[in-house]
Amino acid sequence: MPATVVVGAQWGDEGKGKIVDLLAQKSDLVCRYQGGPNAGHTIKVAGETFKIRQIPTGVISGKVSVIGNGCVVDPEVLISELDEIQARGYPTEMVCLSGNAHLIMPWHLAIDQASERRLGRLQIGTTKRGIGPAYADKALRIGIRVQDILDDKILRQKIEVALLEKNRWLERVYEAPPLDLDEIAERYEEYAKRLRPYVKDSSLIVDRALKEGKRVLFEGAQGTLLDLDHGTYPFVTSSNPVASGAATGVGVGPNRIDQVLGVAKAYVTRVGEGPFPSEIEGPGQQQVRVAGGEYGTVTGRERRCGWLDLVALRYAARLSGFTALALTKLDVLSGLPSVKMCVAYEIGGVRREQVPLSLTEFEAAKPVYEQVEGGKEDISSAREFGDLPKAARKYVQMIEEVTAVEVSLVSVGPDRNQTIVRKNPFRA
Repeated sequence: MPATVVVGAQWGDEGKGKIVDLLAQKSDLVCRYQGGPNAGHTIKVAGETFKIRQIPTGVISGKVSVIGNGCVVDPEVLISELDEIQARGYPTEMVCLSGNAHLIMPWHLAIDQASERRLGRLQIGTTKRGIGPAYADKALRIGIRVQDILDDKILRQKIEVALLEKNRWLERVYEAPPLDLDEIAERYEEYAKRLRPYVKDSSLIVDRALKEGKRVLFEGAQGTLLDLDHGTYPFVTSSNPVASGAATGVGVGPNRIDQVLGVAKAYVTRVGEGPFPSEIEGPGQQQVRVAGGEYGTVTGRERRCGWLDLVALRYAARLSGFTALALTKLDVLSGLPSVKMCVAYEIGGVRREQVPLSLTEFEAAKPVYEQVEGGKEDISSAREFGDLPKAARKYVQMIEEVTAVEVSLVSVGPDRNQTIVRKNPFRA
């Protein structure tokens, strides 16, 4: 099966980086289809740790790595990552940067940071990396695209036009200092020299690969519940992480996608504001956070931790059409005195089996838990499903029963080889 989408099934931070890195070993191309450097992937291979923000994780495996048109690109971050990867002995010439992707500009970061300060207690909880403002300019048709760096004259003209408006916003609305045209133009002209060799027609590259029967992996950032259209709006990202976003975010038809692998943690986390029905109350949350290392790859922020929410997981499966699930961090639950699963919500005294329509109801939702058997065994050395203790196997099977989706991969540790492969996702 040549085309597989890997998509987060929760509020992001599900361990997609490890799963993509694992599947990249059997892939020819790895394509990032949305998001920007606000989403980080941590990969551990042979004792080395990589924290990647902008480049597809396939670069570590020497695969063609495509940054699709659905992404927003911070050139400074991208160049820094390219330099770091090269310095660690990995080639980067296989990186392809779509000319239709949009650039994150200095005013995007300035407006993002100023806007969050201005909102105060009503702030969304963004990473302040300029992602939202960059996508907003894309929708307004005033964005600067990667292809604009191919011509210094056009690039400077577009920066000049944009600054006429953005400096007014910064000064008059956000009471922030204006940005300097010459400084930005000179800096971005230097970035352009570094990035031009990577700019390609990524849609054409992926299309040809699929026609040749090559295996293509589409890599999403964030997660389904942070989707701009289907997530807990406005506490969402500014793009579409759902599986269908892979088609528009890379430039292929939806009929080219063969499989959709949803990635879910054995519990749930989210960063920033927004509803979170199964959030753990009391000291138990910190216990899970420490055991799971739940701190942002990019920001270092503490992640809010909760019990596995099967209502939200069913919702994610419906939106993205999961053909299989990868369950990560099952080992984190080992040793906990008790483990729960959220199997329904109670809203206004009424039991609800589905994610509510309105954010107001979502905010009011109380979890209906089912207590499940915990375990004290160390499962990090398990390599077959039968190696897991009975309680862990039952936990996985309950997820399959409730979601009606097979769990094909089970991660029991951070390293690539600490993965139980119940069914090879590349086999029909």
